[in-house]
Amino acid sequence: MVTVQTIRDAAQALGLSGRALCAHASLRSSGWVAGGASAVVDGLLAEGCTVTVPTFSWTFAVPPPRARPARNAWDYDDFQGPTSGIGRVYSPDTMEMDEKDMGAVAAAVAAMPGRVRGNHPLCSFTAVGPLAHELICGQEPLNVWAPLKALAEANGSVVLMGVRFETMTLLHAAEQMAGRNPFRRWANDPDGQPMDVEAGGCSHGFDSFEPVLAPLKKEARVGESLWRAFPAKEALELAETAIRENPWITHCADLECGRCNDAVLGGPILTE
Repeated sequence: MVTVQTIRDAAQALGLSGRALCAHASLRSSGWVAGGASAVVDGLLAEGCTVTVPTFSWTFAVPPPRARPARNAWDYDDFQGPTSGIGRVYSPDTMEMDEKDMGAVAAAVAAMPGRVRGNHPLCSFTAVGPLAHELICGQEPLNVWAPLKALAEANGSVVLMGVRFETMTLLHAAEQMAGRNPFRRWANDPDGQPMDVEAGGCSHGFDSFEPVLAPLKKEARVGESLWRAFPAKEALELAETAIRENPWITHCADLECGRCNDAVLGGPILTE
């Protein structure tokens, strides 16, 4: 059985105590966790960590407006876009998120008193702990990966808790640092009018980074789950170099994947 103390022991073993981290977690991978997802967060907070998680909310997405950039992994003629966000406006105060995709640990962070959520309607990050505001405050619709860059500047870590590299959002930040424009998607601004927002592309090829980042990895067993921790700054640097040297490293197994193909070419062509 996994307890709060188990989590604290893992944080100590991975060198996370007193540090900021971005968690990508599968609660189920650990087996029985006494106290559920909240116990995982509580254990990390008890070790002085600041816990950051992705809290994406694609239900706020709207169809594209007239400005439609090329090479944007979007077939404007065949797909007019999602309609779930029409008439809706996102606020960082909302509890709404794609919980099925984000997971129970992310939902637990989003529900905690004092948590700080980013100002991004589709791809927000949420943090709780001593550095929460510092990590999250820079996120805006056209600065989607700001929390991850702040994490690197704070000498924080990314922790894969029983999940694969395809969940590692830091690699999207590395793509941008390597010269790729993030894709553009759309959501309503505070006045209810469609606006451009940055978003990531396909991540199904990110397992290719496992050998690249292996020299940085620390591992710990938490119940039945394997936790892998990577220092964010060094991981960003290695991943950026790998992408510059081999742009196809990010490509998934589907050679026809439009998101991957456009990403390899540098992402959307922007005029501003």
